[in-house]
Amino acid sequence: MTYPVPPTPQPERRQTHAQAQAQAHAQSRTQTQAHVRESAGSAATPSPPSPPSSPSLEDRAVGCLVGAAVGDALGGPVEGCTPEQITARHGGRVTGIVGPFHADWRTARPLAPYHKGDGHVTDDTLMTHALVRVYEKVRDHLDAYAVAEHLVPDLIGAPRWIPELEAEALPLHRLFLAEKWLVARLHYGHVDPREAGVGNIVNCGAAMYMAPVGIVNAGHPEGAYAEAVDIAGAHQSSYGREAAGVLAAAVAAAFKPRATPASVVEDVLCLAKDGTRAAVEAVCTVAGRYTDFESALEPLRTAVEPFDTVGPAYREPSLGARRPSRLHSIEELPIALGMLLVGAGDFRRTVLGAVNYGRDCDSIATMSGAVAGALRGERTIPAEWGEKVSRASRLDLRTPAVALAEVAREVFARDRRRRLDHERAFTAIAGA
Repeated sequence: MTYPVPPTPQPERRQTHAQAQAQAHAQSRTQTQAHVRESAGSAATPSPPSPPSSPSLEDRAVGCLVGAAVGDALGGPVEGCTPEQITARHGGRVTGIVGPFHADWRTARPLAPYHKGDGHVTDDTLMTHALVRVYEKVRDHLDAYAVAEHLVPDLIGAPRWIPELEAEALPLHRLFLAEKWLVARLHYGHVDPREAGVGNIVNCGAAMYMAPVGIVNAGHPEGAYAEAVDIAGAHQSSYGREAAGVLAAAVAAAFKPRATPASVVEDVLCLAKDGTRAAVEAVCTVAGRYTDFESALEPLRTAVEPFDTVGPAYREPSLGARRPSRLHSIEELPIALGMLLVGAGDFRRTVLGAVNYGRDCDSIATMSGAVAGALRGERTIPAEWGEKVSRASRLDLRTPAVALAEVAREVFARDRRRRLDHERAFTAIAGA
């Protein structure tokens, strides 16, 4: 869709090319934000009344991480399927926790030997909790070096319960190839962590576990974006790295006291770059026209398709799949934000839309669940889902979130002291 740009007065002095580009981008961004607000407001059903007081930092953090884990567990058993295959297998849409797609999951390809389903989380949640443990250790902002110094040793040095393997093992043994890249490049290759992501498969691998960055930067999307882009440099490049920044920004934006799905999208559109921004804009513009995920499934796929490199057959990627590009985007992030709009921020509607979309739906539901949970806190997540996922996966889903909220408070206090130190130094330098 083309957004008309109103004429601007001719400046007294001729603009440089860079100034003209910046002005045009600002105008386009303002018009896009207005369009998303209008379409989301006109189509989405009214959100339920806000509680007397906003959820606390801790409550939102629990909502975010429990929401991400629940979305992950619900999407795992139908990952890689089409909406039609999901319906055929389950006699309709998925409406809660289901069993494995294949009864012979131990040997069925391409899933073997993973027990997906029955409330088991996947590598999305395992990586998220690993990043939380790094924050607990460092207790400050992270960067690519923290990935090399703390995250990689955690993945290869500490056995943990792996739900899909139904056994205790090193997290490394469950990770996908794009995450094993971290170990190969940083532990064995000793590559500069800031550049280690170059050459990796460009996918959602970094974005899927960036929700903790948004929690630590709660209410500050710009800070979350910058920190996640730095962290993700050790893992991803191009639009894979960009998606990590935008997802963290979305989570941080969801923590704002009066945040809505539309305001979250507006905030990330101010930060997203290149094909990622274009994809989020395209998908969310379409999403604003729908109030139920069933009717939105095909339109959202059509909207993201020009930016997706994987192609129509998810299990058979195209030859151009997952290569760096300024024109493309991962599919998962725009669809997650689109489903957030379709579901008007309601956790159940948002996550079930992500799950029934199919394709990489465990990661889509992880992302949408994290943002929806941060918007409204733990109360928005069906208790039976959270309890079953925690029990089936043998994971305490709440304690990491509470611990991370404590870290966020400490980091904010450090940031305040650093800002005051800078103000005093700059005042002395500038003579103000």
